[in-house]
Amino acid sequence: MKEFNMTGFIDSIETFGLVDGPGIRSVLFFSGCALRCKFCHNPEMWKKTGKEYSVDDVLKLILKSKPYFKRNNGGVTFSGGEPLLQVDFLIGLSRLLKQENIHIALDTAGVGIGRYEEILNLVDLVLFDVKYAEKNGYKKLTGNEIFESEKFIDCLNQSSKPVWIRQVIVPGLMDNEDYLKQLAVYLKKIKNIEKIEFLPFHHLGFSKYDALGISNPFVDVQEMDKLDCENLYQRFLEIRDQL
Repeated sequence: MKEFNMTGFIDSIETFGLVDGPGIRSVLFFSGCALRCKFCHNPEMWKKTGKEYSVDDVLKLILKSKPYFKRNNGGVTFSGGEPLLQVDFLIGLSRLLKQENIHIALDTAGVGIGRYEEILNLVDLVLFDVKYAEKNGYKKLTGNEIFESEKFIDCLNQSSKPVWIRQVIVPGLMDNEDYLKQLAVYLKKIKNIEKIEFLPFHHLGFSKYDALGISNPFVDVQEMDKLDCENLYQRFLEIRDQL
């Protein structure tokens, strides 16, 4: 079929990934993103650059790891960047992976260009990246309005796909009682949540800003202590259970 010849731009492909979904996974980092998150650790993926692949080329690479997927309940994760911006490529590749009975996880902020129902019909798991749980804070942190991600959430709820939530915790922004309450209320509108992860803000991507000549708005923000992040998560669970 014609769409199987579609090409897409991939920044990098990680084999044997262990943190982007269940089991051992091949993680495809799509380039291009509509957001400009101030805490982003992959600014090199903002623009649609990287290597151009056909869906057949990517499938051949993925199939080399298929024996490991089957033994460890793994599969493929689409990450980025934002996979939802390369719709034809994403759908064409997903259809081929479904023919191979390979589990697909979509790591997304929900800010794409539509056809969400079609995409969600093909994936098995959604890793949803919460940028900020309140619209004004979302705009300040990402440079975009929250409305597109809410459109995606509506489609996600209708799809009944399992959801893993990811929330980066930036010191001074998300590590307080008020935000935890906002987040707990916000997550109530997302169905089928199986897991919630708090990810501590870190400096691992800072060198990329220097290399790209991009101003880093959070250069003076300290890393989030992992233990403090874990304690904050436990407090979040208490707040959520009280609602």
